Amino acid sequence: MDRDLLAHLPIVLTVARRGGFASAAAALNMSPSAVSHAVKAVEDRLGQPLFVRTTRSVALTEAGASFVASVGPALATVEESVERVRSAKGQVAGLLRLNMPRLALPLAITPAIVAMSRLYPDLTIEITADESLVDIVADGYDAGIRLGEMIAQDMIAVRLTPPFQAVTVAAPSYLEERGVPDAIADLAGHNCIGYRLISSGAAYAWDLQDEDGRAVSVAVSGSVRVTDSLYARELALQGVGIAYVFEPLVREDLSAGRLRRVLPAASIEEPGLFLYFPRNSSGVPKLRAFIDTLRRTLRLS
Repeated sequence: MDRDLLAHLPIVLTVARRGGFASAAAALNMSPSAVSHAVKAVEDRLGQPLFVRTTRSVALTEAGASFVASVGPALATVEESVERVRSAKGQVAGLLRLNMPRLALPLAITPAIVAMSRLYPDLTIEITADESLVDIVADGYDAGIRLGEMIAQDMIAVRLTPPFQAVTVAAPSYLEERGVPDAIADLAGHNCIGYRLISSGAAYAWDLQDEDGRAVSVAVSGSVRVTDSLYARELALQGVGIAYVFEPLVREDLSAGRLRRVLPAASIEEPGLFLYFPRNSSGVPKLRAFIDTLRRTLRLS
């Protein structure tokens, strides 16, 4: 094996996963020119281009896609082997890449991250807060966190939270000014803080249930639309309008009276948050350490 070629392969994979040289350079703490040089060195040795470069985008060629598909799993196996040896010496090290919606951080993850930073100083945890559904294997993540119903069946899933409701809430000041809706149809006359789905670009219709317990999808309108439920909560606290959020995010606000439930009978139950990862990764030391730390901090059985 050409040792120079081998050294550059992780850079090629990062460019492919990040979709650009600048993004890859930031992730690798390298300059864009150094990343470009490394990719060109690999292309020169292989005798054909791996990427199509334009002024606006970087995409894999057919040969590049085939190369990345073959090399990626091989390098992952090497990295896992190195980490297993380190683990035998009591070491958990390397880079743990996680993908999750931002709401998972306060609900389940932050205490574990704090504990991990103290227990495993040689481990770097990289968290991508992403509301869209991603292929964690194709994008180079070790694990992801999503609602249970959004996880592929070929993944191992670890429950992080109990089921919880998706609720509609508003500040007392808003309800005093605009009135309290008595039925789902009344939402049409209210300022509802909407969501824009990042993955599809569509406006999100609220999932509720009618008086007979049937699921209904309700298109709402208002003066603000966001992509982040934590910001929807913040706007609701400021009296902007009615927000649709997961109940654990506003539990303290409801107890303190800063927010009030709206149409509580229309709330649906979600399955809760789950950590998920490929079956062949369950024994990887850095992931195993993260799971064990989550179990302790969340008091999971």
